[in-house]
Amino acid sequence: MKSLAVELVADRHNEIGEGPVWLEGEQRLVWVDITRHLIQWFDPATSGVGQIDVGADVGAVAPTTSRKLIAAVGNGFQLIDPKSGRTDAVAVAEPGQPDNRMNDGKCDRRGRFWAGSMAHAETPGAGALYRLNLDCTVDRVIAGVTVSNGLDWAEDDRLMYYIDSRAYRIDVLDFEPSAGSVGNRRPLIRIDKNDGAPDGMTLDSDGGLWVALWGGWSVRRYRPDGAFDLEVKVPVSKVSSCAFGGPDMSDLYITTAARGLSPEQLENEPHAGGLFRCRPGHVGRQPYMFRG
Repeated sequence: MKSLAVELVADRHNEIGEGPVWLEGEQRLVWVDITRHLIQWFDPATSGVGQIDVGADVGAVAPTTSRKLIAAVGNGFQLIDPKSGRTDAVAVAEPGQPDNRMNDGKCDRRGRFWAGSMAHAETPGAGALYRLNLDCTVDRVIAGVTVSNGLDWAEDDRLMYYIDSRAYRIDVLDFEPSAGSVGNRRPLIRIDKNDGAPDGMTLDSDGGLWVALWGGWSVRRYRPDGAFDLEVKVPVSKVSSCAFGGPDMSDLYITTAARGLSPEQLENEPHAGGLFRCRPGHVGRQPYMFRG
């Protein structure tokens, strides 16, 4: 089994660093610190870092065709201008559910933004996966989820991959791209609980699945058939997500979390909550933009 090394690029000490996405136009990475309500950015050309506070838990962001960000915030979706910090409500996904918050998300090829939810207490079955359509209506696509997390689509747009972390597996679903509908959900990869819980996920240009393991100190690559291929070791136990970026999309950025670590653990993991990077020898795909 091949193992790859990482470098620390931003020592942010995030509570829950999550949701990395590469902005091609700006040539920088954006990611969130969920419970600190922060959208952050990293400029690899200068190593500069910035942030804005959106005032509520923010689970994920994605670029838009208007050069803004669509974000899964609180109990729904907001449009955010990263330059001014202005936020505009777009839609509510879960009205009247104060015990829940939005979590991981991503845009599909048609420009719809998908994001899931979870209960703060991780109540079994309390979350769901939602689709924000181009007309800014919201549809619940998958119900009965515990911790809605990573998702992505195969290059031919006929398969969607999806993670409910507490199920300890990566599922694959048939995907109908014009309607954005899913069906025939089945397990593709099962994760041993001793190896951590699957969290965020991204696909490379060869169809490989890169899966962050919360509590597992690593990101793993699986082949499209589900076979374990290689591992990226991270010096932090709570590895939360990953995304490709850089001018040629050959850098893999990895987010981590410090929340819940004891003082002794933090002493052993001084860079918990940091942003890491490696060059794994695979190339990613440009993220899709929200077109609503």
